[in-house]
Amino acid sequence: MTSPLDSLVLAGGSLHREAPDEREYTALIHSGRARLADARKAGLSIESRFDLAYNAAHALSLAALRRRGFRSDRRYVVFQVLPHTLGLGPDVWRVLDKCHRLRNQSEYEGDLNVDERLVADLITACTAVQSALESVGN
Repeated sequence: MTSPLDSLVLAGGSLHREAPDEREYTALIHSGRARLADARKAGLSIESRFDLAYNAAHALSLAALRRRGFRSDRRYVVFQVLPHTLGLGPDVWRVLDKCHRLRNQSEYEGDLNVDERLVADLITACTAVQSALESVGN
């Protein structure tokens, strides 16, 4: 039986197989943890906290995908496959997907419009990714 991740490879879509790399995995976990810790620092600007939390979520989500032996050429895919890499539901990946769109708007149009509620939701979603990743072992 083909897994959902394998189906994305076979469809010529967003994923390709790549052997897991322990050094890369460890570095992604370290990066995600450090950035998430910094994102929680209330003394930083809201924009910095958003960037830190978004990049933490991406690093941890990518670690989950790499652990399974896959890589994506598209940043957002690491969030969309969280149900298959870590068993996380739409309450997590929808927040991360929304934040990805806002991140792109900021990067490509210079417009970042975030508030405390969104940053709090992003940190909560990132924490869920971190917890799920820790529960599968790293």
